[in-house]
Formats: sequence, C-alpha cells, structure tokens
Amino acid sequence: MLTRLRRLAILALLITALLGGLIGGAPAATAQGDAQDTAQNETPEPSFDAGVVNIVEVSGYLDAVLVDFIHQELDLAEAQGARSVVLQLNSPGALVDDETFAKLTDRIAEMTIPFNVWVGPSGAKAKGRSAQLLGLADEVGIANGSPFGDLGPSVLDDAEVSAEYKAVEAGLRNNTQEFIDEGDDVEYGFGRLAPTIIFFLLDLPEFESSIDDSGEQPVRVPETQARFGALSVFKQQVHNLGSPPVAYLLFLLGIALLIFELFTAGVGVAGIIGAGAFIGGCYGLDVLPARWWAVAMLVLAMVAFAIDVQTGVPRFWTAVGTVLLVIGSIFLYDGVSIGWVALLTGLIGILLAMINGMPSMVRTRFSTPTIGRTNLLGQLGDVVEAVNPDGVVMIDGARWRARTNRATPVDVGERARVIEIDGLILEVEPEAGAARDYRERGPKEDGEVAETDQTETVES
Repeated sequence: MLTRLRRLAILALLITALLGGLIGGAPAATAQGDAQDTAQNETPEPSFDAGVVNIVEVSGYLDAVLVDFIHQELDLAEAQGARSVVLQLNSPGALVDDETFAKLTDRIAEMTIPFNVWVGPSGAKAKGRSAQLLGLADEVGIANGSPFGDLGPSVLDDAEVSAEYKAVEAGLRNNTQEFIDEGDDVEYGFGRLAPTIIFFLLDLPEFESSIDDSGEQPVRVPETQARFGALSVFKQQVHNLGSPPVAYLLFLLGIALLIFELFTAGVGVAGIIGAGAFIGGCYGLDVLPARWWAVAMLVLAMVAFAIDVQTGVPRFWTAVGTVLLVIGSIFLYDGVSIGWVALLTGLIGILLAMINGMPSMVRTRFSTPTIGRTNLLGQLGDVVEAVNPDGVVMIDGARWRARTNRATPVDVGERARVIEIDGLILEVEPEAGAARDYRERGPKEDGEVAETDQTETVES
C-alpha cells in the first residue's frame, strides 16, 4: 500500500509540476540543481597529481531519498578514485529508522578514502541523528553561526567514532554548540571554524594548493578539483515533499481544492491540482512522524467546513471545523516543527476560504441564477438568525445574509421584507411597520432597482 501511495505521489508530482509547480521551495531547488548539474558537466578533468575531492550536498531532514543519494555518492567517489569525500551538511534531524541509519554509518565507516563533514553555509544546522555523522568524520568544519548537537540517543558503534567526538558527545546529547569566533574551537575541542567550503577544503591534508606570487600579494590557489554532487531535479522535488511545512500545506490545499471542485461543474484544473497536492501531502505525512489522530482531525475539520459551505452561511459546523483545524495543525507532528509561518498560513488561508470565499461562490452559483435577485424585492422571509443589525433570513428554502436598513431589529421567528440588495446581502425591514410597498419597484436598465413614486401607508 505504501509503495502504491508513493508511486501515486510521484505521478501527481509530475502533473502538478506541469500545471505551475505547487511544491514550496521547488523553483529555488530546481534552479540550484540545474546550476549544479551544469557546473558538474563543465568541470574539467583534474590532473592525475592534483586529483579530485567529491562534495556531497545534504540539506533538509535525512530521509530515504537523501540516504540513498549519499550511498550513491560514496560509491561514486571510490569508483572515481577521489581523494576524499566532504559531506556538506545542513540537516535538523533524520527521519529514517535506526536500521537504515545504521547501514549508512556502516558504509561510511568502511570508506577506503577520508570522509569529512562541513556544517554550512553560515546559519546551517546539524541536529539529532544527522549530527551524529560528525562522529564518523576524519575532519569536521563548522561555519560561523551554525549550531550542532541535540544528538539524542546514540546509534553509533563506539569503535567507529573519533576520540574528539567521544569527548564532547555527552555534553551535546541534549544541547547544541555554536562557533562564534576562532576562540571557540580551541575552548570546545571539537571541529574547527570554517566560514566557507573553500576554507575547509584548503586545510584538508588531501587537498593540494599552491602559492601564486605573480601579483602584489601572494594568493593561495587550489590545485585539487572539487566535484559537487546534489540531488537531481526530480529527486529534489520528491525530497521536498518530506518537508514538514510543505507536506502540511499541500495536504490542506489538496482537500480545500477538492471541496471547491465539488461545488463547480465538471472536473477542472482545481480538481487536478487538488488531487496532486493531496497525494503529495499524503506522501509527505507518511514519511514524516505525523500523528494519525491529528491527520484525522484535519480531515474531519474540512468535512465540517464543507457542510456549512453548501448552505452558504457559516454556522455550528464552521465552529467545529475551526477547533479541529487548530488542534490538528498544532499537534500534527511528533518531534518535528511545522514552523509558525507555515502554521499561520495554513490556518488563516483555510479559514478565509471556508468562511468567506467558498460560501460566496456557492451562493453566487446556486442562488443567484435560479432566484432572480430583482424578484426577491418585496418578498417576505422568515428570520432564522436575529437581524440586529446583521442576521440570516430564509426565503423559499434558501438562506440569505441580511441586515436591517433601520435601527429596528427583527427577531427570530418574525417576518422581514426585502427592500434592497447589496451584492449578496439583503437589506430588510420588519413586516409590520414597513413604510412602502416594494412590490411595485422594478429594475432599471442598468440592473439596479428603480424607485417609484407610489407609496402607501401600511396599517398596523
């Protein structure tokens, strides 16, 4: 079932990419991947003496896609005779199980060439089990302002980790460390400050460089070539689905578009995009540590919203849907953060769509064509929610938003007469005490309601 779901997710991803790209961060990732692929193809063949260092870029949660990618890059580096491998790491944690992670660490420990880790660029992070990969490295470099730690329970073999890592492991188990200046690496005793990847490479024993004295000042020039390896465009898109905010937003967007499609004629672009987004969101939630009961609450919230959407008026079920949506969103992930921006975007976007946008669309589609708005003038309706000054009236079995054009409210159970229409909102007045007979009003040529000079006194 899981394999089938992932295949559907991949198919949906292709559809959504052709329709404009729904996946957050995909354009930037695509451009980066294309640039790296181009740079890789244009890299000249290194000289025999200088050799090459393979740089493997890992960004985001360490999922099955990234683990497979690292395995492939390690095999490629050894097959090409690279001098070493540098893992450029920016990861808040790992999503794979212990067995999969153990296979990766065993593969790194079996490397026949040096394995190094650089946490960067500045602002990158290495946390959770992803940070434990630093213990397997021959050399560790950390960019300025890049926290690392929060290791959690160790899954590494003591025989595989470095002595420097063992010395700081206990202190990093539930805490993070961050290099701010040069003094920190001496004081902390683990890794070294490397502001950029080139600074880190130049200090590696296997990376050769020379001094160019032709200018005013001597310049250190790299001799060893650097080969950058990154996920392909397609794999990057699949990896993006495992991002907590992307999976959350895609899931909500997919359900919302499918509900929208229920109230439109035929199957349109919204339905196709909605199906793709929903399947992509399901894939992401399957990869991430999502709580099943929180996912169920999100689904029930959208069902509750749909009940009131078809009436065109937010009621009890809208309140129920709002509560379920908030609770399900806050507690969706176990140990993984959505982020406040994505959380507020999802909550506010869905509430605006379900409370205002979709009900207006439903009233426009189903009410206006069948019940001519000018024909409503002068009609009497039953007040189902007190109009004071805003409320709801029932006319010919259809609910309408209404407001009184006077200071006099109209209570539930009373009758109200329609005297004006402002968009989709009816202006009404009490049946008793109405000053004019609005049944004699007719439409002007421009579609507005014409005033008549005929008035009559309504006897109380």
